[in-house]
Amino acid sequence: MSGPATEEPVDRFDQWVDELFDQYLRGRPVADRLFYAASALGDHGVIWLILAAAQGLRSDDHWRGALRAAAGISVESAFVNGPVKWLFRRDRPTTSTARPLPLRQPRTSSFPSGHASSAFFAAALLSEGDPALRPLYYAIAVVVALSRIHVRIHHASDVAAGIGLGAVLGEIARRLMPWPGTRGSR
Repeated sequence: MSGPATEEPVDRFDQWVDELFDQYLRGRPVADRLFYAASALGDHGVIWLILAAAQGLRSDDHWRGALRAAAGISVESAFVNGPVKWLFRRDRPTTSTARPLPLRQPRTSSFPSGHASSAFFAAALLSEGDPALRPLYYAIAVVVALSRIHVRIHHASDVAAGIGLGAVLGEIARRLMPWPGTRGSR
């Protein structure tokens, strides 16, 4: 016997969030364009590398910070998309409806969301060099993370786990690789 009463809490959460996206966001042209674009820009950390490069143009310390972010994003991505996803091997959401816009289909496990993890990891590192832009970095991270639910590439629980993992790894990276110029002051 199956149904809402016998589903696991994680499955119920995923279904509830998916229904909210169906009701309020999916199929709306502006939301579709925003989330599909964010999802595509999140592939391979492209958006974060662009933002790091832009930040690096400001000064030598910012350039070293940009290199720190790029290196960290590469290591974080290899870790999450390699051994972490291999441990879980969760199937991705299935959909019978056509996608309104083109999208790359990943082959790795659904859990956790690498886009969400790298988004919050990158926001942690980039915001350290630009405290005034911290809200913007995290707003972009939220949009990238939620895009994976919107485009039905990840379950909501995959995204939630990715956000948490990225935030923790970001804090670890900040401690292991301090912002340039602050090594002796921490």
